[in-house]
Amino acid sequence: MDVSSYVAIYLPKRIVEKLEEKGFDVNEFVIRALTEFIGLDPGELASIRVELAERSLEEAKEFIARRDVVQASEKLYKTAEECIKALSEKFRLPQSDMARRRGRWDTWLLGQAATDLGRILREEKIRYAWTVAYDVHVWGFHEAKYRVEDVESAIPIIEWLMKYTKDMLAKSSATNRSPENSS
Repeated sequence: MDVSSYVAIYLPKRIVEKLEEKGFDVNEFVIRALTEFIGLDPGELASIRVELAERSLEEAKEFIARRDVVQASEKLYKTAEECIKALSEKFRLPQSDMARRRGRWDTWLLGQAATDLGRILREEKIRYAWTVAYDVHVWGFHEAKYRVEDVESAIPIIEWLMKYTKDMLAKSSATNRSPENSS
């Protein structure tokens, strides 16, 4: 992932505080507002989320190499979070609509989405990957109790989710472009 493909923006502290006071996740709010403003469809938004997930996975591996368990845990969780969001938005799950209305994705919404995605896409490993990511998030990031090897052991399953998400989005895009689906 080319870091030059990302641009940092600076928001006045007061705006960030107001958004947080109202319960909004600032990054989620900015991504949603900008994608809605420029009229991106769910597939394009899903692709953006995959880019974010790829970057987080790369950063997680860098943190593991530096033996920074807390940050590696957070980045692995972020990877899974963005994959679940991407699939949910692409396949128009109700949790995606609820997150849009609420201005944030809560953990329980992501868990529900992972369950529904596993059922709809007939791939129970999605729910498992979410469970692993959440476990690492709680015990590696929030509680700071996990060792490097505990967090590192989660990488293959999060990599699987990343690959699965990219494959599903590519497959879905190819299906949507096929002549049978054109009117």
